[in-house]
Amino acid sequence: MSTHPKAIPLDPTWKVAQSLDLYQVEAWGKGYFSINADGHVVIRPSMDPAREIDLLEVVQGLKARDLHTPVVIRFSDILAHRLRHLAEAFGSAIAENEYRNRYAAVFPIKVNQQRLVVEEVYRYGREFGFGLEVGSKPELLAVMSLTENAPERLIVCNGFKDESYIEAVIIATKLGRTIIPVVENYEEIHLILKYAERYSVRPRIGVRVKLASEGAGRWRESAGDKSKFGLFISEILDLHALLKSRDMLDCLQLVHCHPGSQLQDIRRVKDAINELAHVYAELKLMGAGLEYIDVGGGLGVDYDGSGTNYESSMNYTLNEYASDVVFRIKSVCDSRGVPHPMIVSESGRAIAAQHSLLVFDTLGCSKLDEFPVTGRPEVDYQGDRELPQPVRDLFDCHRLVNERRLVECYHDALQAREQVLQLFNLGYLNLEFRGLAERLFWTTCARIREYCRKLDRVPEELDNLEEMLSDIYFCNFSVFQSLPDSWAIGQLFPIMPIQRLGERPTRNAVLADITCDSDGKIDRFVHPRNIKKTLEVHELVAGEPYYLAAFLVGAYQETLGDLHNLFGDTHVVHIRLREGGGWWIEEIVKGDTANRVLEYMEYDTDELYPRIARDCERAVQENRLTLAEAQAVKRFYENELNGYAYLEAE
Repeated sequence: MSTHPKAIPLDPTWKVAQSLDLYQVEAWGKGYFSINADGHVVIRPSMDPAREIDLLEVVQGLKARDLHTPVVIRFSDILAHRLRHLAEAFGSAIAENEYRNRYAAVFPIKVNQQRLVVEEVYRYGREFGFGLEVGSKPELLAVMSLTENAPERLIVCNGFKDESYIEAVIIATKLGRTIIPVVENYEEIHLILKYAERYSVRPRIGVRVKLASEGAGRWRESAGDKSKFGLFISEILDLHALLKSRDMLDCLQLVHCHPGSQLQDIRRVKDAINELAHVYAELKLMGAGLEYIDVGGGLGVDYDGSGTNYESSMNYTLNEYASDVVFRIKSVCDSRGVPHPMIVSESGRAIAAQHSLLVFDTLGCSKLDEFPVTGRPEVDYQGDRELPQPVRDLFDCHRLVNERRLVECYHDALQAREQVLQLFNLGYLNLEFRGLAERLFWTTCARIREYCRKLDRVPEELDNLEEMLSDIYFCNFSVFQSLPDSWAIGQLFPIMPIQRLGERPTRNAVLADITCDSDGKIDRFVHPRNIKKTLEVHELVAGEPYYLAAFLVGAYQETLGDLHNLFGDTHVVHIRLREGGGWWIEEIVKGDTANRVLEYMEYDTDELYPRIARDCERAVQENRLTLAEAQAVKRFYENELNGYAYLEAE
């Protein structure tokens, strides 16, 4: 396929196993990701170590095809494996509990609305009878087309619905789709009945229950009395009475709940399913034609690998989740003497998150611990003025650093630095002395940190030195476009280098993107016990690209991204395993050009080039440009309009 990347000499004192542990790859990777003997991240789409893809090889293969980072890489085989894993987990739970019905997932396309992803989920889910879920009229129109000639595949319709949304549902019913509109607010039932009568169909109808059970995690308010969607029990009883009066109780076929997204606590799942199952049983006993119980979304993803009751983790496994759902529904149904319904879940995040990752390159770095200072006044200061006292104090702090005086030297350095700033702001200290004081302060802190690294226990006052002295690695991506949840809600994503992992990382850094927004950075990283404020990275080598990747980004990130600083969609590439080994590119979606993102913002792109061309002609007439220079300017401008919106290496 592609030539193998150049081998980098491995550090004999650092083993790949140490990188696996440092970045917690096996914890959050769940068998899909690892590191090979060359120190490169590898992808194992089917969790089989014998069939793995070298991520650096992929990135270099894309570069040879003029597809530069940043790039989203989707591994289609992981998507297929996630669907199979979900089906097998529920299949096992159904068999173990002697449950007398089946299970089907419906993929909420809001999780990743990209056509290629939705088509792949639908295609791979065919053998399991999985369907799709929509939450808006445009999503429904897309799914109506995708589900041509597939009457057995379930479509669940959530979200607020107007007349045209409901009419589209009824038309889809008329066309033979197994489609269920879920009543989110009471007025929707009247629209359903209106268009059902107009088109002479008996629709399948669902109802979302406003659970009393508490939600959990960041989206805990999805459940409970104040939840955005759903009907109170009294409204469900009114709906039941209305359908009964129309002789349409058989049309009420699904009950639904949504306990939340990214549920980290299995207890909340159990409470919600138990309550929903009792609602199902009561309505079934009251004559409703219920056939489905939709447990909604919420199945989590262990982003940090800790396996805990934390917002970016989950304290249960997929098998445990499936077993609890099946067991609790069966228990309630058996105790009430009602048939077991078909179980439906909307587990979008758990299906899509792992299959997609973002690779980006580093552009450079800023360091605080490498200022050229010797600590000797006669060498570090060449002027003829007398050193101000605070600057002399900083020289003393630098000279006196030792293991017994670390805290004292640090406090003295902080005080001296504060005095320097006060004198400067009062006009008593010039810029040269302030610059010298700055270099001395940071070099002193770096010396203190080096001593701290050798201690068994670091004094509390010095705990934040690593964070203070961390580098800033400037990276070629936009947080707002590619990792919006990281910026907006503090979502953790596993991030690590994809190369040099057989080499000890010697730097700690925060990652800054290329937007001009101070929020455009990542300074929270996964850790099994707490959140790290910096990421362990390698020293940049001049002339050698250094790539990082953010993993588990397949859910929500692509559709939530915005156009901050007009950085648009990145390139997207679909990679598949090749029979017999290796990999191949199934699909390429080119990223946004500057022209396209300007069009998004309603610039008349047809007028941009002519205006510059006219400017060039005026410059030629006024002898500010030669004709050759003017032609070069026009070519440059036109090429940049049609070029990638992100930075590209020469």
